[in-house]
Amino acid sequence: MLRFTAGADDLLASRFAIAPLLELDKLLRRLSGRAGRPLPRDWSERLRPVYRRLRAETELDAVLALCAPDYGADFVAPPPHGLAQTVGDDLARVRATPLPLARREIAECLRRRPTDDVRVLSVLRGRDVVARVADVLEVAWHELLAADWARLRAICERDVVHRAGLLSREGWAAAIAGLDPRTRWHDGAIEIQLRAASGTIDLGGAGLLLIPSVFGWPNVSAYTEQPWPKALVYPARGISALWEPGTPADPGAIGDLIGRSRAQLLSELDEPASTTQLARSLGMAPGAVGDHLTVLLRSGLLSKARSGRSVLYRRTPLGDALAAQR
Repeated sequence: MLRFTAGADDLLASRFAIAPLLELDKLLRRLSGRAGRPLPRDWSERLRPVYRRLRAETELDAVLALCAPDYGADFVAPPPHGLAQTVGDDLARVRATPLPLARREIAECLRRRPTDDVRVLSVLRGRDVVARVADVLEVAWHELLAADWARLRAICERDVVHRAGLLSREGWAAAIAGLDPRTRWHDGAIEIQLRAASGTIDLGGAGLLLIPSVFGWPNVSAYTEQPWPKALVYPARGISALWEPGTPADPGAIGDLIGRSRAQLLSELDEPASTTQLARSLGMAPGAVGDHLTVLLRSGLLSKARSGRSVLYRRTPLGDALAAQR
């Protein structure tokens, strides 16, 4: 068991964040078969040809060598600063990694998963290893994940909205326990059941980063080593639908009644969401989503409230009843 001991200052300093390169790292692990469940068939059929081409044409195998079992080089997927994190921010942090730090993490990866691949070792032992790894990550991002990121980011953002609401209503104990069944608040500490890490770490007033993850599902993981901020990575709510077999929801008679797009929006609002998040999730134009939301709002099927800079829409009891008939 891993324990993060936390005082009042730590609870105030803890925050949510979104990590683009962390998602790329976990996607690469799935594509390589080194971690997690296999990708769903449609994702696999779309991404594997690209993945194989990148392995042949770039130095991606050097990055894959850093995906050791139950361990990873943190400089490849550095903990993010906050919710506004972009892949450009992440890549800039990778490129700024001090060489001694990169070498230390690379050495640990190779200790856990040795390789005799001359091509890989020439990259990982070179003085320009940080720049070369960053270049590969940038190409892999654009080839494998960029096209899906808006939709996946929206899932993470909606998870944060849910967790923040839970925090405000029920406090930290409920918010921490709600992250994952393997995580709880107990006796002044955040306790996480992890196979690969154990011990007690004092957060020391710096707080904990809470990072919802798409491709990390269904596992939890943590950043625990210096000099990185301490962080907990947990499965985002709603992501299991991407992994579990099933058929797309059919709006059916509700679609006939209020229109297919409005029925999809009503169904999507199991949790509150903004216009932008809904547009990303459903692949619709924000203007069209806004028009449909206005109609649903006037019809009494939705309500709205401001949360920070965003306006969040949620179903009313009437909307819940209608959505349940789908």
